[in-house]
Amino acid sequence: MGPIEELAFARVLLDSVKHGTRGATLRMYRPAPTLAFGARDRFLPGFPAAIEAAKDHGFTPALRSLGGRAAAYHRGSLVIDHIEPSDAFIKDTTARFSAFGQDYVEVLRGIGVDARLGEIPGEYCPGEHSVNVAGRIKAIGTAQRVVSGAWLFSSSVIVEDPDPIRSVLTDVEAALGIEWDPATGGSISEVHPEVTIDTVAEAFASYYAHADPHTPGEPTAAELAALPDKIGTHVL
Repeated sequence: MGPIEELAFARVLLDSVKHGTRGATLRMYRPAPTLAFGARDRFLPGFPAAIEAAKDHGFTPALRSLGGRAAAYHRGSLVIDHIEPSDAFIKDTTARFSAFGQDYVEVLRGIGVDARLGEIPGEYCPGEHSVNVAGRIKAIGTAQRVVSGAWLFSSSVIVEDPDPIRSVLTDVEAALGIEWDPATGGSISEVHPEVTIDTVAEAFASYYAHADPHTPGEPTAAELAALPDKIGTHVL
């Protein structure tokens, strides 16, 4: 799947879990270079220029239905989509951010990363439940979508190859007119060069093993049929 289809498929899986055609679902993948804009970014005068800046850097611009501001990820990153059925509509969102944030900190600490929970000054797409490395670099951004009957908790972990992330965000944020500190946009490998994408993927797979969520294989026929409607939500 391409970057747009990956985002859309997460929404399709959320619907499948909501309607009971799938149970708890976990999907982890290494994404193609993507610049995922938040809904609020659309209303900034520099938005068209920001889209072109993303393309100039080889990142596919997309509109995400989760999260706040522009975020970038690429092949040196790991995207984690965790979907669960739930009757608790909306009310548990803050607790979920906090719990997963702290758990993700522990996952990274388990492989030797100086991971910490909390927003660092000047970070892109700021959030109090971000996970950073050594108080310097944003490593994990999290977002969620809650619907009646299910929730989707999506995370992007930036592990390797920091330069493209910092470079594209520098030009995109400049176009949007958003002030930030480029030093916060990088990867875990800048502080811990021994940590690889495979190491991080294995650590998160181990973390999720106790919950035993189903890892989807090929999309079902119904999911493929639903995909085009979701794709339109993310195209810029």
